[in-house]
Amino acid sequence: MSTLAPTAPRLIGADLLKLRSRRGLAAVVGLLTVGAVPIIYGVMEILHLVDSTKHGPAGGVENLGHGTFVVAALGGVAAAIVGASAGAGDLDAGVYRDLVVTGRSRLALFAPRIPAGLMFVLPFVAVAYALAAVAGVVFADTLPSPDVRLMALGGLWALLEVSFYCLLSLAIACLIGSRSYTIGIVLALQLAITPILASISALGIVRELLPGVAMQSLIAAGFGDAVRQGPVVPMSPAATAAVLLLWVLLALAVAARRDTTRDA
Repeated sequence: MSTLAPTAPRLIGADLLKLRSRRGLAAVVGLLTVGAVPIIYGVMEILHLVDSTKHGPAGGVENLGHGTFVVAALGGVAAAIVGASAGAGDLDAGVYRDLVVTGRSRLALFAPRIPAGLMFVLPFVAVAYALAAVAGVVFADTLPSPDVRLMALGGLWALLEVSFYCLLSLAIACLIGSRSYTIGIVLALQLAITPILASISALGIVRELLPGVAMQSLIAAGFGDAVRQGPVVPMSPAATAAVLLLWVLLALAVAARRDTTRDA
């Protein structure tokens, strides 16, 4: 334990450097997050200036809700890519064996990927949401401007969703050892499976076990229909936290078990 503690920051830094050195990855993540927000709000504001009778201001509470949803959704896609790269990058590059033979424990090689993945993707999402929040105030015009509490709520929700899908992607990538399959699985869960299952009322309380449903219940109280993806299933904060923690902890535990026992 005493040997692992001093080396942990170096291992995290090394894993973070691997992600940062992939210029294509940084470009895609930046485009999906920071790059998307100015385009969306720019188009809405131009439409408003061209014909204000048909198109309202680009800012305001409702449009910030839409912007928050876009940041979280596209950030979730970016998180799937980053998590998959962090989890299966060494296997895909064929260097996993070389890392194992250094003598470090496999758990010590697995654990730093978690903070490294989050440290890579979350700053992009934070900047993207900050741009959306500023636009929500600056372009509000005659619409009600979002207050600080609402902006903070939206930002925390976006960061929570992105963090969840980053960790889930990382765990699945470590489990199956493939970036491409992992991205496909997580995007299918996020964009297709969750909305479909959430709309089946016959499933009742079972729908609350879906992470996407739990996160929708968190943000719906603040922005309402503006961030809705399918029906909102009411859940208590305790139930929401329990569902998200259960998914993350179980996924990471299974991934750690697989990663520390696989053949090098």
